[in-house]
Amino acid sequence: MTLISRLTPPKALARLSSIAAALLLAACATTAPPAEAPAPATPPSPPPVIVEPAPAPETAITTAQTREAAAGLLEDNLRPGEKIDLDAPDANADLWARMRKGFQLQDLDDDWVRKAEAWYSARPDYVERMTTRGSRYLFHILEEVEKRGMPSELALLPFVESAFVTHAVSSAKATGMWQFMPATGRDFDLKQNIFRDDRRDVLASTRAALDYLGRLYKMFGDWHLALAAYNWGPGNVQKAVARNQKLGLPTDYESLKIPDETRYYVPKLQAVKNIVFAPDRYALALPVVANHPYFLSVKIEHDIDVALAADLAGISLETFQQFNPQMNKPVILAAATSQVLLPYDQASAFAENLARHSGPMATWTAWVVPKTMSPADAAKRAGMSETLLRDVNHIPPKMLVKAGSTLLVPRGEHVRDDVSERLADTAALNLAPDAPPLRRVSFKAGKADTVAGIAARYKVRSEQVAQWNKVGSGARFRPGQAVVVYTAFKAAPPARPTTMAKQASKGKGGKSRNVVASAAP
Repeated sequence: MTLISRLTPPKALARLSSIAAALLLAACATTAPPAEAPAPATPPSPPPVIVEPAPAPETAITTAQTREAAAGLLEDNLRPGEKIDLDAPDANADLWARMRKGFQLQDLDDDWVRKAEAWYSARPDYVERMTTRGSRYLFHILEEVEKRGMPSELALLPFVESAFVTHAVSSAKATGMWQFMPATGRDFDLKQNIFRDDRRDVLASTRAALDYLGRLYKMFGDWHLALAAYNWGPGNVQKAVARNQKLGLPTDYESLKIPDETRYYVPKLQAVKNIVFAPDRYALALPVVANHPYFLSVKIEHDIDVALAADLAGISLETFQQFNPQMNKPVILAAATSQVLLPYDQASAFAENLARHSGPMATWTAWVVPKTMSPADAAKRAGMSETLLRDVNHIPPKMLVKAGSTLLVPRGEHVRDDVSERLADTAALNLAPDAPPLRRVSFKAGKADTVAGIAARYKVRSEQVAQWNKVGSGARFRPGQAVVVYTAFKAAPPARPTTMAKQASKGKGGKSRNVVASAAP
């Protein structure tokens, strides 16, 4: 019996009792700015999330209504006519055994494989952490691999890509356990904005990765080449294949001229496969992974704070984020995230508590900035501290927030609507340097003035001085020639020159260099 990763067991549904129907609370969203409010002496932080205590015993009618409402949050886990029996032999079988039965790739056996095997064998603690982390997601991934009729070895690929670290980021900005680059992620409909990054989403990234691998297999007709293309890029592999064809050489993976990173990539997967197939041979141990869902999905119908969601599930914030690593902000937007993943045993408890909860669900909302402003001004407008605004929106020092940017701010009492789908999908934060206005300074050049000398004097680049005065960057100015410089330094107010100042203001020819400063246009 093949189990479905998103089913709800009868025993989970049996726990849905004594629930209050409070699911229609609005959370947060508006493109209109929060109400204008004067900044208090100490700007308040957003209100704390409070989990309401369980209400008094309910009537039979209320209990029945709310049981139905809470069960609806889990209904996507059910399929007509299907049930999970956790006592069935298949449910308690070892998932590793199921995976071994699906191995299909032709084995590699070379020095690269031996190198990878030796690397893993020498790090048993690392392998234990990696496989324990992966055990949370392997059932779902293997289910998706089998649905597509793919080799089960592909379910092991995140071991090579990220060691199953869902928030992993490479030096090239590839992200998530499947390590999607930004552009490739967008090609496979993985949303990336200030509110979420679907490259870290367990379900979305797995779907996208297997879709991409399927496309690559159709392109090359060989799984080893498809895997090389996943690592190196399909265009590069096509060129390597074409090069060998032109030379009359074989075009299999081992015969191609490819970078060492890609040369080592498929052997690393082969080494992981070998360890899964016979861990004792490498003096390694694999954690027991049961052949049933490790997590379930629960519907999110209104915006809700991440901290509150973790509290309602009865798990730590860290654990919640392990299952939902795509969240970029402390609030989950229902328009962008229709479901959250929770450990198998906590899913129904979350549905119960969410239905029972009668307090505010979201203390944050989205605000579209109407004009370019400083973070201090934006914080004052939003009624929060500048430090908190900078922290939650990741605004670095000395930057302005440009008009049209979306900021996360505390939700005011007047806000009733959830963040719209359009805003949840397109929200962006655009920044500009917070530079003082440039001042135009004009003067007459002395006999020894050069572009480089004037640039050093006013702390600007030589290329800028040359451009402003339409001369070469190595040019020397004629004595008395008009020179223009734009600088952020405030010109000193005019004063009666002293004898020393008069001497300093004259060139060797004795002519004064009159300096005139004005604001840049």
